[in-house]
Amino acid sequence: MSSPRLHLGRHSSLGNVYAVTTICRHRAPLFLDPANPAIIREVIASHDVRGFTSTFAWVAMPDHLHWLFQLQQGSLAQCMQSMKGGSSLQINRQRGRGGAIWQPGYHDHAVRADVSLHKHARYILANPIRAGLATTLGEYPHTGCRWTREEIDDPQAPVM
Repeated sequence: MSSPRLHLGRHSSLGNVYAVTTICRHRAPLFLDPANPAIIREVIASHDVRGFTSTFAWVAMPDHLHWLFQLQQGSLAQCMQSMKGGSSLQINRQRGRGGAIWQPGYHDHAVRADVSLHKHARYILANPIRAGLATTLGEYPHTGCRWTREEIDDPQAPVM
């Protein structure tokens, strides 16, 4: 995930919605410890409260994070640096160690304005099902979504 090619053509715009994936260093399954996804939940919520992002959905898989949000302030790079740095400090403190938590870089996708955010949220929240960690939406504990399951399953869900 740290390929310099990930940066080619990358630009961010305030108000854009991004689907971001970032991976734990060495694919370490840090999020099997429930304390660590709780930290991710807090850091994401803090970004929303401080006005950097408006989060739609996220899921902490055992060794990586998927996050769907609207960028409200700063650049995408600044947002990710803040999220990764803040979560690293707290996870390291909780574990009683130092060192990198995340691999360098991240994968991002700017969500088109004509695409349903509910569909993107559903796709992100279904990752544990595709990985065999859950059988239904909502069963996997390390997720967050601003909508109910009924809302993201609605075929008439509005687009952005």
